[in-house]
Amino acid sequence: MPTRFLSDAQRARYGRFDGVPSRTQIARYFHLDATDRDIINQLRGSHNRLGFALQLGIARFLGVLPTRFEDIPDVVVEAVVAQLGLTTMPSLTAYAVGRPKKRHAALIRKTYGFRDLADDASARFRLTRWLYTLCWSGDDRPSLLIDRATAWMLARKILLPGISTLERLVARIRDRAHRQLWMHLSDALSDMQRQKITALLEGEGGSLRRLDSLRAAPTRRSMTELLRHFHRLDDIRAYELAPHSPETVPNALIQRLAKIARTMRPSAIAVAKEPRRTAIIAALFHTLEAVAIDDAVELFSALLADTFREAKAARKRKRLRSLGDLDAAALTLRDLARRVMTDGDDDTDMTFRSWRDAIYDELNYAALVEATDRVDVLAKPPEDKPLEELIVKWRTTHTLFRNLLERIEFEASPKGQPIKAAIDFLRGIENWAKADMNDAPTEILRGVWRKYALDTNGKVSDNKAYVFAVCEAWQGALKTRDIFVPAGMRFDDPRRGLLSGEAWQAVKPTICRTLERSPNGETELAVLADQLDQAYRRAAETFEVNPAIRTEIKKGKPQLVITPLDRIEESDSLKKLKFAMRTRLPKVDLSDVLLEVANRTGFAQDFTHVTERRARVDGFQTSLCAVLLAEACNIGFEPITQASFPPLRRDRLSWISQNFIRSETITAANARIVAAHNELPIVQHWGSGDVASADGIRFSAPPTVIHAGPNPKYFKTGRGITLYNLVSDQFTGLNALVVPGTLRDSMFILALLLDQETDLEPVEIMTDTAAYSDIVFGLFWLLGYQFSPRLADIGQTRLWRIDRKADYGPLDSLTRNKINVRLIIENWEDLLRLTGSLKLGHINAGAVMRTLQVRERTTALAKALGELGKIIKSLHILRFITDEETRRRILLTSDLFVDLTGFLVCFQVWLLRGAL
Repeated sequence: MPTRFLSDAQRARYGRFDGVPSRTQIARYFHLDATDRDIINQLRGSHNRLGFALQLGIARFLGVLPTRFEDIPDVVVEAVVAQLGLTTMPSLTAYAVGRPKKRHAALIRKTYGFRDLADDASARFRLTRWLYTLCWSGDDRPSLLIDRATAWMLARKILLPGISTLERLVARIRDRAHRQLWMHLSDALSDMQRQKITALLEGEGGSLRRLDSLRAAPTRRSMTELLRHFHRLDDIRAYELAPHSPETVPNALIQRLAKIARTMRPSAIAVAKEPRRTAIIAALFHTLEAVAIDDAVELFSALLADTFREAKAARKRKRLRSLGDLDAAALTLRDLARRVMTDGDDDTDMTFRSWRDAIYDELNYAALVEATDRVDVLAKPPEDKPLEELIVKWRTTHTLFRNLLERIEFEASPKGQPIKAAIDFLRGIENWAKADMNDAPTEILRGVWRKYALDTNGKVSDNKAYVFAVCEAWQGALKTRDIFVPAGMRFDDPRRGLLSGEAWQAVKPTICRTLERSPNGETELAVLADQLDQAYRRAAETFEVNPAIRTEIKKGKPQLVITPLDRIEESDSLKKLKFAMRTRLPKVDLSDVLLEVANRTGFAQDFTHVTERRARVDGFQTSLCAVLLAEACNIGFEPITQASFPPLRRDRLSWISQNFIRSETITAANARIVAAHNELPIVQHWGSGDVASADGIRFSAPPTVIHAGPNPKYFKTGRGITLYNLVSDQFTGLNALVVPGTLRDSMFILALLLDQETDLEPVEIMTDTAAYSDIVFGLFWLLGYQFSPRLADIGQTRLWRIDRKADYGPLDSLTRNKINVRLIIENWEDLLRLTGSLKLGHINAGAVMRTLQVRERTTALAKALGELGKIIKSLHILRFITDEETRRRILLTSDLFVDLTGFLVCFQVWLLRGAL
């Protein structure tokens, strides 16, 4: 069990001054009130009074009683001396080693209630229970636990123990949580399942290879790959190893262990000790079938989208080839139309028959009939479906859709019930092309599909058209989760995963404490109402004198207008400084930079062999950096291979690539780099790590990539993906996620944030307008984050109020919309359940965002979340328009990703290989 989690630099900062405290910190922790002065004035000697005051302030600020007074910053000593009214600076050398210092420390403990953790069993128990709760909810990063434990003890006047003591405490709590998880998963298995796991891991005849094949996800966008994957799904079910999920175990912990199980070598799982070995397999099979189902649905949906897209393209090509015939027919009918209009104007008394005869004398009757028939064949209405071209893909579509329905059960929301009825009807028919479908449900048929699939009596006359209509409706409903997969995870209805009943009541106090949210909606809304009212009044007071904002009447309604920020010109001294830095910075190769970063941070230690054995070779770090560079720059091994140098031989590089480069090792290495970067003194001038920016870069993808999507704006006629990144204000990458290139950013930003595993804990997230919605504002606030997007359309954005009678002066015309507070209060319990389910990993963040943002048939929960989001959005807008510094910071930070694109691409784009 490892017990050393912090680096030497982090350990050196523990319980000590990390730089010079700010004026705010000095005023808060080193201010001496009347009670403090009464005690200090009883002491004899200026050095005793100063020493006591410094001990008291440091105990409040750092949670320790100082041992070395020479380490105290001068500004702190000067501030205390000024408060004591001392004319000279007393020497603390004798005081630091004398008996008065110890007596004063005891007096501080007794008078001010400071106590040691080891002497307070109640506090130690509460801290242990709280840290264990954090571990059990998924926040088990050691550095995060140590930081939170430090803050917890400072708030309760508990003097910090030694760093080794605190690390051992965190290690024991984490180990206890892990063992508890393993025991819960093992106990949930039946005796038969345990025997099967033993046979799978210890049996002969390639059982370990069998386990590896069960985990193999589809890698190509093809029919044969999906059929192979269907057989894999059958094999997973044949093992019957899916255990019942223990109700007391958060799903996030099971998912995390399952993620490790999907990447570990089977041989490494086989040699693990019990109960960890059994728990790993239990977690794997707990999610394996669900993951396989999701993979099958996703791949079929992608192939179905390709089928319809290719049919439309074929229809377009066919129309282009027939454009000449269509033109000729159209010109003939044009002549007819002109003749009709001319005859109608010249001779209004002409009978219809004589009028038609005159037309036929001038225009050939057979030519008119032929032109009419040709237009009827070639001209298609805009909403037409390329049925003829789809029929060409009938055999493939029929095979895949039938296999899908045979293996996967679908459920539906009330809106999706007609589609489910059609699916169930098809599932009960053998031959879709020739079967009698007179009794088929036809409610799903809309528009031209009715013309293609139904006869005049409303019965199905074209079976193939009916099946394609069902496929199209199924795919659309799947996106909105009106059709969902109850046995899956990514395509399940997220509302079904919400905690409820006893399970929710058991974790509700923990969730409320962790997120600092009141279980009473009225209490929370009262606080928000007061904040919103004060924000409006501050904005109203400065509105008339703020040159950056004004109102204009547009389309009969007042709109807010914000003047763009002026560019801050660089001073001459700054230009000279930049020039001096550019001339002094050496020009180095990227390989040298990577090797130096490896030497400084030691991130190579996090790249362990897949067998988790201590597999190492001489020159490992050089080989690892070469592989990272080759894959990041997408240049392959050839340019860097050197047969005469063992660390750069091709076989060595291939061995490193196959056995050490995995998602979990990359995540661990990145977390180490972020932590080391955060320790640099200059980084603190860039940012504290509390702010992050999210944005994406797009890449074209090969046709075989499963997760690629079309987007003509970025990929022309091809497909692509988006690498969505989370970047801190310290210029470090916190997390990255590969998503199809057609989906809104707001569906993924929350997952990106919740899954990041670095030491930094950003609380304010800045994005562009694409990630903006009222629901995002509300959900982020519930989870304890501040969502700060750029609002490109701020003039069209509504401001909302709670108090209808309040007078906000010049803002009254902009704040006519009132928040439905009652709706929020009535659904407050469900809002907390949603937040807790997300926090504990019971529901997928991306699926939740997709479901909540469906505009048709909005649920009461989504409406309440939107109303809450309107309050938070209004607070954000008011802060945005009244504070130029806030506007500038949001604009600059949200553009931070653009400045880092080249760097991030170099070190992160190679992640696409595993993700795709």
